[in-house]
Amino acid sequence: MELFGIPVDFILFAITLLGVALFHHYVLQVALGGLTVIAGYKILFTGFKTGPGLAGFGLHMAHEWVLLVNLFCLLVGFALLARHFEDSGVPEVLPKLLPAGWLGPFALLAIIFVLSGFLDNIAAALIGATVAASVFKRKVHIGYLAAIVAASNAGGAGSVVGDTTTTMMWIDGVSPMDVLHAYLAAFVALVVFGVPAALLQHKHMAIEKNLHAQHKIDWARVAIVGFILVAAIVTNVTVNLEFPAAADHFPFLGVAVWVALILAIPLRKPEWSLMPDAVKGSIFLLALVTCASMMPVEKLPPASWQSALTLGFVSSVFDNIPLTALALKQGGFDWGFLAYAVGFGGSMLWFGSSAGVAVSNLFPEAKSALQWLRHGWFVPVGYVAGFFVMLALLGWHPHAPHKEAAGVSLASNPPAMLMTQNAGPQ
Repeated sequence: MELFGIPVDFILFAITLLGVALFHHYVLQVALGGLTVIAGYKILFTGFKTGPGLAGFGLHMAHEWVLLVNLFCLLVGFALLARHFEDSGVPEVLPKLLPAGWLGPFALLAIIFVLSGFLDNIAAALIGATVAASVFKRKVHIGYLAAIVAASNAGGAGSVVGDTTTTMMWIDGVSPMDVLHAYLAAFVALVVFGVPAALLQHKHMAIEKNLHAQHKIDWARVAIVGFILVAAIVTNVTVNLEFPAAADHFPFLGVAVWVALILAIPLRKPEWSLMPDAVKGSIFLLALVTCASMMPVEKLPPASWQSALTLGFVSSVFDNIPLTALALKQGGFDWGFLAYAVGFGGSMLWFGSSAGVAVSNLFPEAKSALQWLRHGWFVPVGYVAGFFVMLALLGWHPHAPHKEAAGVSLASNPPAMLMTQNAGPQ
């Protein structure tokens, strides 16, 4: 069914996203309401790719449950990990290591960028936001929060172990070298959005250094943070390299994080009081991801640098995992451009990536799309600047399809070791 040539599914999803943007104090209710309406519409009228009615809906959710459970476990688990890191005492020591002036907040963004190249971007963003809360005495500007999310998403764009979308490309047969040049655009974007964000934060609240204060580091908590991250990395690499087909059937990554958290309880207990807010924020994102998964996106425009640029903006409101799967099936993209676009694009809105949702759970004042765009205007500017610098210097070099449908399922990869994102929303 269409209205003015637009599928009603998309119109309902657009209304949901508009509601999230306008009623940021009620985003969970809006997202759940939108999910109910969209699911009801498809059950009653259009059906799903898996079949009509309730049976089709059940098969659709059976196809998506691994992705959703992984994302839920990671968002909640990394919220507890971030508190372990905050309570370790390391954030209080970092002001001594960061440069003075506006270079301090810029250096923190650069650190987040590097961490996200081999860690989960949710973890990198939460670690960065936790450090920012400490060094800026929780007076963190919304524009700088947007930059933290952008740095975490940009940092994984050129690494096949830095983002779910690039991991999908790797499994599909794309060489790691074919996405590596995405870092050219990502580095340019980091400078373009990072400098104004750092200046903004320095004006809002400068880093406070007390060089004579004695800070005690809780090495047990530091070890717990390292143990959880190593467990996530080892699980992700092992499953994706050795048992890629099994990733369709079990949420290995999310379970690994929680097993590591539970094993660490004898050393230090997590801050369980964080669970209610983390669960609420996670349910919000899962509702949007589920809505996005039901959209009838059967094909993309012809592969070109223009369509790749557009996909970056689309990924700020649409799950980048199905977008990437469709692009792999279609072929004809320059994979570095695609990796940058879908990896970084979700940074443009707070709910456009799992990293953005996680950071906004720590700083609820960021849950306003209008304020995010107003104060984080340099993020979309950085995205466009990075894209066109890469296009001018390297040119567009498309690749042929690797195999029919690429063998990539929309739920074939855990959405965070390495997500990025940016999955917008993810």
